[in-house]
Order: sequence, then C-alpha cells, then structure tokens
Amino acid sequence: MSTNTSIAFNYGIDVLTVQKTIAIASGKIKAGFNAKAIEQIRASQQAVQDIVDSERTVYGVNTGFGILANKPISAADTATLQYKILQSHSVGVGDAISTEVARIMLITKAHALAKGFSGVQLTTLQRIVWHIDNDIIPVVPEKGSVGASGDLAPLSHLFLPLIGLGECMYKGKRVPTAEVFAKEGVVPIQLGPKEGLALINGTQFILSFAVKAVQRMHNCLEAADIIGAMTLESLTGTNAPFDSRLHDLRPFAGNKLVAQRLRLLLQHSDIMQSHIDCGRVQDPYSLRCMPQVHGASRNAWLHLKELTEIELNAVTDNPIILSADDTISGGNFHGQPLALPLDYACFAAAELGNIADRRCYLLLEGKWGLPMLLMKDVGLNSGFMIPQYTTAALVTENKTLCFPASADSIPTSLGQEDHVSMGSISGRKLNKVLDNLEYILAIELLSACQAIEFRRPLKSSAILEFAHDYIRRYVGFAEEDRIFADDINKVAGTIKDFSFVNAVNDFASGKNIALNQGYGVFDIG
Repeated sequence: MSTNTSIAFNYGIDVLTVQKTIAIASGKIKAGFNAKAIEQIRASQQAVQDIVDSERTVYGVNTGFGILANKPISAADTATLQYKILQSHSVGVGDAISTEVARIMLITKAHALAKGFSGVQLTTLQRIVWHIDNDIIPVVPEKGSVGASGDLAPLSHLFLPLIGLGECMYKGKRVPTAEVFAKEGVVPIQLGPKEGLALINGTQFILSFAVKAVQRMHNCLEAADIIGAMTLESLTGTNAPFDSRLHDLRPFAGNKLVAQRLRLLLQHSDIMQSHIDCGRVQDPYSLRCMPQVHGASRNAWLHLKELTEIELNAVTDNPIILSADDTISGGNFHGQPLALPLDYACFAAAELGNIADRRCYLLLEGKWGLPMLLMKDVGLNSGFMIPQYTTAALVTENKTLCFPASADSIPTSLGQEDHVSMGSISGRKLNKVLDNLEYILAIELLSACQAIEFRRPLKSSAILEFAHDYIRRYVGFAEEDRIFADDINKVAGTIKDFSFVNAVNDFASGKNIALNQGYGVFDIG
C-alpha cells in the first residue's frame, strides 16, 4: 500500500487509541502507511540487512532464539531461520479466538512494526494490511501463550499465512491458507532476516484482549448505573447518598462520576418525589453504595484504559534496531505491565456483577410495596425467583475466575525465560467475566423493568422511562411464568451489542443531559 489520501490513520505515525483500534477493526477507519512511515520502515529493514552483511552478531538476526541465543546462524540461513521460527512456535491449542480479536492483533502488530525499530520489510507489512482490508483473518488458537518473550504461540499462528501456512477465516469459513491464496491469486511472503522474530515477539495477543475489555467493561459500567437507578426507583430508594457534598468529602473520581450520573438519571422523578417523607432511614448497601462500588470499578477501568493505550503505541519487539551499529536486547515483550491491570479489572468487573445480584435479590423480597417474586399470583407461578438463581451462579463463576493469573510464573526455555507474566490468561479471563457480567446485568434490567410497572401510574425520570420502554420493545411484562431464558437472551443482546447504553445516552443527549462529564468519556462504538 502506498501513500493514499483516503487513509485516515497512518500506521507507525499516528497515535493509536482503543477507540481508533476498534474503528479500524470495524472498517470505519481506513489505515495504511504514509510516506514518513514507509521511509522509517525501509530504513529499519536496511539496518538489519547491514548487520547480516557485516557479520556482526545480533540476537535473533544471526543467532538462535531463547536458550539457543548463543548458537550462531550463517548469513545464508538467516532467512530460513525466520521461516522455521513461525513453524516451531505455532503450538497453540484450544478453540480459535474471535475474528475480531485476531483482526485487532493484526492492527496492533502493524502499528508497532511500522514504527521502524523491528527491521521488517515494507512488503511484509503491506501483506498484513491486505489481510485486514480484505477480511481474511488468520485462525489463532486461544491457549499457549505465557505472556513473556512475547505472545509467541498465538502470534506465530497469526502470521503463518504470511508464508502460506495455517488457516484463515475466509468468507465466513475456516479455510487452509493455501486454498485462500489460490483463489485470491496471492503468493506467500519471503521473510527476510529477523522478520519471523519481529512478528512473534510482542504483546499483541494480551493487548487485543485488553482493547476489547476496555470497550466492553465501559459498556457494562454505563449499563450498571442506569440499571441500578431503575432498581432503586422500583424499590422506592432515596437519592440522598448521591449528594455531591458527600462525595466531595471523599473525592475519588469514579465515585464522583457515578454519583453525578445517578443524580442525573433520577432527576424529576415522580416516583422519587412520592416517598420523600416516607421515614425510611437508609437503603441497603447495594443501593446506597453504588457510587463507591461502581465508582471503584470505574477507577480500575480507567487504569486499564490508560495502560492499554500506552501499550498500543509501544514497541514490544526484541531486539530493538536503532541502527545497524546500535541494537538493544531487552525485555519490552514482557506482558507484566498489562497482566496486572487486567487482573485488577477482572476483580472490578466481578464486583459489578456481585452488587447487581444483590439488587436482583432485593427486588424479589416482596418489600416496600412490590409483590413477592415480582408477580401477583405466585405459588402456581415461580415469578422471577429462578432468574436470580442464574445471577447467583454467574457471580460465583466469576469469583472462581478472579484468581490473578499474574500472581503465577512458570519458567520456560530451560530457565532462560525464568519469569513470565501469564497476561494472556489474564486477558482471556477478564473477557470471560465480562461475558457473565453482561448476563447478570440483563437479568437485573429484566427484573427492574418488571418491578417499576408496579409503581404505576407514577413515572420515573424521562431517561429511566425511556430505558424501560426501550427494553419493552424486546420483552413484555410477565403476568405469569414463561421461558425466561428467552427474555434474558433478548435483553442480554441489547447489552452485548451496546445498543441499550447507546440508545439511553443518545436520548439523554437529546434532552441536553450530559451523563459523562470530564471523566472516563469514551465512545463504545
């Protein structure tokens, strides 16, 4: 790909954010290489070739890898070495990761290599972009990376198609790369010195799961505030704990934002006004402490987002090629900088589910004017009892996923690589917790929509009434038992595809209500 005025993002030059990464992956932004990027890519590749010609020993260029770093490789074999590293390191097992995450891996790797410190050929980078632009995405097994010395196994599978091996998702089917190339009239790339190592040394597997987690967790945080406010209204809770004066005395940014959002979500509510002098002194913690609990999870999310965006613009190859005479062998491939915040975010996401389950339970108790189990005729009907069983099961499953993968390390490469991050597991695990969280929030939303109708003819705020009506497009009020799994899946779909949060935010914006001001502003796509 040459310089192109239609390119909106320049690999290796522009600053990559989570939002831009997702926009490129979804085809909303066209990305490629401008003249400056091409210049730095070619200069770096020439530096590697100069090293080979000079016979100066540099790790990975003319030596073996890992424990074999002291094994010299002849100039004639340097290209063969790169071909073999992709073959030998393709040891991933398990199910394939999603094509979206694999596509993000391609994007983030192209950006890192295009910075010009890795010595790859322009043609190699152009082929990577060809895969992205043509939606021919390599098949990458989910397991096999220990998150240090790079995500070696998954990145090897990601780039096997460059040399005509492996498999790709092609027109919706899993197809051997050789068949894809035959149909597309494409031939394999001839890798040059160091290229195989540059392709597989890096954190792009961990990073891509982090990118998705940042997007998905933000959506869950937004949804949790809206749904929690609906539950509070259904239970005739008070908005007093969200007073700005209270949170100014303990000014954590996440807490203050959640309190502000809850105030806005609940303003001008007839339900709130109807019980202002009811004499109830305090609500249970799962209602009263939403700013503290949701807010703490917001802070964890922001920490993950900030570190993810540093990594998105980092060079995680080894060795780093500064010039033909200046190379550095280091540890930029080590996944620990992301492994720790991914584990932290995992706890934070699990806690969102934990407090949501408690609110589901409150809705079923038959207190404060609501019927037991949210149905008038129970006994013959079980009402909303059993959906809460599901939230309890999912919350417990999430607890089992909260053991921090980064707390463990198993030596590899005969002790040369004696401390590894396990960040690849942290990233996958966080996204599993988010899978469960989306269902937990869906069940609370389904229950809150049922409960709020027992407050009629009183109305909640305009925003929460819109949120209720939006869900009623998918599921109706339950007069009696039915297959609630169908309802749960329909509501969960609106959370998983971001449509619920986006619709509520758009409605609020139309009312000139800014639910996000100055902290954590993020377009979930």
